[in-house]
Amino acid sequence: MSTVPQPLWLRALFLIGVSLLFTHELDAMTHSEWRVLPLTSWLAPDVGRVVFVVLHVPIFALVLGWLTSRLPERVAQGQCWVSVFLVVHAGLHVAFSGQPQYTFEGILSNTLIFGAAVFGAGYLLGNGLLGRG
Repeated sequence: MSTVPQPLWLRALFLIGVSLLFTHELDAMTHSEWRVLPLTSWLAPDVGRVVFVVLHVPIFALVLGWLTSRLPERVAQGQCWVSVFLVVHAGLHVAFSGQPQYTFEGILSNTLIFGAAVFGAGYLLGNGLLGRG
């Protein structure tokens, strides 16, 4: 991992990807995403919703802590791994899309999910082309 400051365009790719993911999490609430996830799908709907929301607090805290570390190499690692997650996350949506409870079918939902993956992949590709990865 390079600790050389990243170009603005590369940082923008990452930040847009993460912003799309965070916004998708808002959209996920309107689609009751907890009914699709193996960890929460077996729970009563109201319990699943609470568990889904509450689990996002430590996840977001850990990710934001990683991305705002005072150690530049940790930030670079965090950006790479979060970008990998953006791509994997879209793959999980494809895998879950056949379930009857899956309702992410509109242009907004798909733009958030797959747009995040495109920006994540763009970040990883750009990072690799610059020899930063």
